[in-house]
Amino acid sequence: MIKDLVMKNRTYRRFNQKEGIKKQQLLEWVDLARMTSSGQNNQPLKYYLSCEKESNQLIFPHLKWAGALKDWDGPSEGEKPTAYIVMLADTKISNHYWWDHGLAAQTILLAATEAGYGGCMFGSVDRKSLAKEIDLPQQYEIIMVIALGKPVENVVMVPVEESGDMKYYRDQEGNHYVPKRSLEEIVLNK
Repeated sequence: MIKDLVMKNRTYRRFNQKEGIKKQQLLEWVDLARMTSSGQNNQPLKYYLSCEKESNQLIFPHLKWAGALKDWDGPSEGEKPTAYIVMLADTKISNHYWWDHGLAAQTILLAATEAGYGGCMFGSVDRKSLAKEIDLPQQYEIIMVIALGKPVENVVMVPVEESGDMKYYRDQEGNHYVPKRSLEEIVLNK
């Protein structure tokens, strides 16, 4: 059921690095994303896929992990992602990717969740250095990076506290808490 899938599709930042993802699986997820709507039907999205240790090591250092967790620099060895999808805009097709990237990313993550994996979307990427690292032709603009793997963390949604603080946090056991606004707060015409 879609509700169960959406509730299970959380942002995961720690993975079981021993459980890899095959390239064929990434291709299947990108193929689903390919079928989503596209502004003006331009279909400017392209993808760079990584599921090998060597290419994963090229991508990892260019990501900025969990800005709200000031004392955490990202997953340690053994908990790093086992695959990445670098989402690109082909500027020869269009400089506007409208909402395409959000639809595509959500589709990829829902498909990953259905298959027992999880991921994290990164907008905070050192795009210039990553493009150089993976030898990206100039016509492609990095939109985001999706890190993927078998999650090893527990993500819990909690109501927003009275203070209104929206920052996610972790407890002593490593459980990751994500405040969510209530339905009553987001629907204006009840």
